[in-house]
Amino acid sequence: MEKPRQVAGGGRAVEVPPDRLAGWFDRFSVRHDGILTTEVAPRAVRALAGDGATATATVPFGPLAAPSGTFEGLVIDALLTHALAPRRIALVLVRVGAHSIGVASRGRVELSRTDRHLVQGRSAAGGWSQQRFARRRAGQARHALQDAAEDVLEVLVPRLSEVDAVVLGGDRRALDALREDRRLAPLFARAEPRVLEVGEPSRAVLDEAAVRALSVQVTLRDG
Repeated sequence: MEKPRQVAGGGRAVEVPPDRLAGWFDRFSVRHDGILTTEVAPRAVRALAGDGATATATVPFGPLAAPSGTFEGLVIDALLTHALAPRRIALVLVRVGAHSIGVASRGRVELSRTDRHLVQGRSAAGGWSQQRFARRRAGQARHALQDAAEDVLEVLVPRLSEVDAVVLGGDRRALDALREDRRLAPLFARAEPRVLEVGEPSRAVLDEAAVRALSVQVTLRDG
């Protein structure tokens, strides 16, 4: 389970593996004077505690089929059943200069492709040298993203019919650059709203992302 991180609008978010989700909500209930009510939406489950704290679980691979009732146990069980369902996922992790893509089943990578390219850092020089350096860096970044797009097209797009979802990770600007490639439109059309925060993509990072992609992000706000 990842360490909590601060989120916009206040509160903190944590990634909870599906098999620990029931225990997480049990502990939330004990620490915050019980759960008074739960609210269910296709993409979120919100629990309101007795002390005013809230825990909002973003439903992965939604929508969530709402249970026939809002009793806390029924709602959490429905979320747990949904999160534990076996899924095959396409993963796309991209940063300028590196990418790692693959297909994972039950949190284990079955096939992958990883590549790195030299993209120089920013120069402290000024004037003409800085402009020339910036052009060279932009060219390197463009080439790296083109190679990432070709790998996604070759490895993942032909397998879209075999996967249940697509999970993205890395730098949002790099991902947006890939979105502009119309050949990849079918893949991005199936991408989850959540984007994993990852370091420089590698096979090891891809393996970790395959597990994290199945987790449920819960945002906790104090009353």
